[in-house]
Amino acid sequence: MSQRPLAATGAHVHSSPAAEPPLLSVRKLRIEFPGRRGTLVAIDDVSFDVARGEILGMVGESGAGKSLTGAAIIGLLEPPGRIAGGEILLHGEPIHSLPPAAMREIRGRRIAMIFQDPLTSLNPLFTIGQQLTETILAHLDIGLQAARRRALDLLTEVGIPAPEQRIDHYPHQFSGGMRQRVVIALALCAAPELIIADEPTTALDVSVQAQIIALLRRLCREHRTAVILVTHDMGVIAETADRVAVMYAGRLAEIGPVREVVQHPRHPYTRGLMGSIPVLGADVHRLVQIDGAMPRLNAIPTGCAFHPRCKDAFERCRLERPDLMAAGPTRAACWLYPPSPNPEPTP
Repeated sequence: MSQRPLAATGAHVHSSPAAEPPLLSVRKLRIEFPGRRGTLVAIDDVSFDVARGEILGMVGESGAGKSLTGAAIIGLLEPPGRIAGGEILLHGEPIHSLPPAAMREIRGRRIAMIFQDPLTSLNPLFTIGQQLTETILAHLDIGLQAARRRALDLLTEVGIPAPEQRIDHYPHQFSGGMRQRVVIALALCAAPELIIADEPTTALDVSVQAQIIALLRRLCREHRTAVILVTHDMGVIAETADRVAVMYAGRLAEIGPVREVVQHPRHPYTRGLMGSIPVLGADVHRLVQIDGAMPRLNAIPTGCAFHPRCKDAFERCRLERPDLMAAGPTRAACWLYPPSPNPEPTP
């Protein structure tokens, strides 16, 4: 995990998602995996919005459900996984129940995905130019020459030097950071409205991470592309996102503006995450430790799933599962913040 000063976040300021209808709305999403010994619930009652030009960070431990949520949005759930409840709306239109052919029209053209390892996204037998032009031709009604010109423009936009020469090179001729830039160019081929970036900087060194982060932020600013940034690295979230959603055991533990969640976390799990990250220049002799481990899907406890690891847990936490509730500027699924009798609507 990167050692970055979390207090000085660099995320750009975004207008409130309430200023216009959300680009993407996820409502009470539930994902199940049927098996011989019963059905496992991997995502349970997850709801959030993403506005145009906004970067929403999704963070949590491995197995929390971050990547699974992204895969469900773009229609890439691996069988036997299935969406068993809830809605996924793009511009208010449901896309979670579309047939595969209709979802393929959306995938790539309106929603694109950036995967963690660029080598799994790039075919080693074809040049970068061939892969870019093929993707462009699949989504846009233009000719081969125009597609190659667009491919060159995309390579220039993502910062590939000498694109006229590099366009005819193969993936193995690029460094890891350059390959990730090519994958971002592939995601941008059809000018999608939403990009789901699944751990896009994990395999890169810190200096290259900073370049990829700056590139994603520039795309949001210049094209109003929305980004869901899935990562375990709170340093990346702090520098990139407008808002952050913290996931635990398939549910949202906390969601709110990135500065508030990073500097003043409300949920005990979020406080543990923040306290476990080394901060440059801080005189700290021992980092915060969250005892225990996240429960397996077949052993999620009753009540709040975090209560066996929570030092603030009390009886209600063991019996009742909390929903997201107002906790200052953020919303937290925690009984430390009981709902008010007349809650104000949350944008």
